[in-house]
Amino acid sequence: MKALLLLEDGTLFEGTGFGAAGEGFGEVVFNTSITGYQEILTDPSYRGQIVAMTFPQIGNYGVNEADRESRRTWLSGFVVKELSSIASSWRATGDLGGFLAAGGVVGIQGIDTRALTRHLRIQGAKHGVISTADADPASLARKLAAAPRIVGVDLVREVTCDRPYEWTEGLEGRPAPPLGVGGLHRHVVVLDCGVKYNILRHLVASGFRVTVVPAATDASAILAMKPDGVLLSNGPGDPEPVTYVVEAVRGLVGRVPLFGICLGHQMLGLALGGRTYKLKFGHHGGNHPVKDLATGRIAITSQNHGFNVDMESLHGGSVRTTHVNLYDGTAEGLEDPGRGLFGVQYHPEAGPGPHDADRLFARFADLVAAGRG
Repeated sequence: MKALLLLEDGTLFEGTGFGAAGEGFGEVVFNTSITGYQEILTDPSYRGQIVAMTFPQIGNYGVNEADRESRRTWLSGFVVKELSSIASSWRATGDLGGFLAAGGVVGIQGIDTRALTRHLRIQGAKHGVISTADADPASLARKLAAAPRIVGVDLVREVTCDRPYEWTEGLEGRPAPPLGVGGLHRHVVVLDCGVKYNILRHLVASGFRVTVVPAATDASAILAMKPDGVLLSNGPGDPEPVTYVVEAVRGLVGRVPLFGICLGHQMLGLALGGRTYKLKFGHHGGNHPVKDLATGRIAITSQNHGFNVDMESLHGGSVRTTHVNLYDGTAEGLEDPGRGLFGVQYHPEAGPGPHDADRLFARFADLVAAGRG
């Protein structure tokens, strides 16, 4: 079936549809990962976005249940140069097209993704629509003009869990340490702004007992659970409208060790009195070099964010920048040792991506064991 991808500035691409039929509206971004498309599709952080993969052929190893990062697909559309006609892997239980169709995600293939990526890098991320139902660009443009944007919208409410639950699954091939052995019985509460399964797996692999709670849970309710530490999860969209999470974090600062990942890092920045701002085209992919300012060590990281903490707005206090992105110099980490908290803008849990930064979970375990905060 014929499909169109239209951007808000009038740029039009024609291709072939796959996955679900219909229309999908969202902010169009590009992702530089070579593999890991299923993890990307099920990452709640992509809620409200249309993702274009820069690698030319996608889908060649199919899909499987083990590679899910959440309970469902979340993004609004998927763009590839070529959808592989073969799904060849011993782990595969299905193909990419069927997976998108089951998740209600509209896809388009057969377009020049290099041209699209170059356009987004120069002009910045654009709102767009993929349609297999409407072949009239003028009609699509009118629909696109009326569709909601990401800035100023709370997308966390759409992806968070409905009720608290316990998580017990560890990393594949790495059994979790027995609870209560060697002091590995500490309780971590995860504030779910759109948490990925691999974050939870890493926490279990680090020996934590893990409870996940909805994003609207306030500080008093979290503290009543007597956590030894709190992890602030990743999530989608603009952090500033998610005021209830910011308030909860303010109530936790200095009272329990905190670790923020991606959106959770931004929530720390806002709770500490800082500001956030929107990046031109965001960081999405598995090859971003990040420098640890304390050690000089460089890690290749997985990233997925369109907003960033303005560290200048936090100057003059005890908060300091810990990491920077070597592509564009933006801040990638913060800490306040005196109050027992730190956060990173990238994804140490990978899923997909490199494992260079997974030692941050050990750092959190050390912070919790020290009982700071």
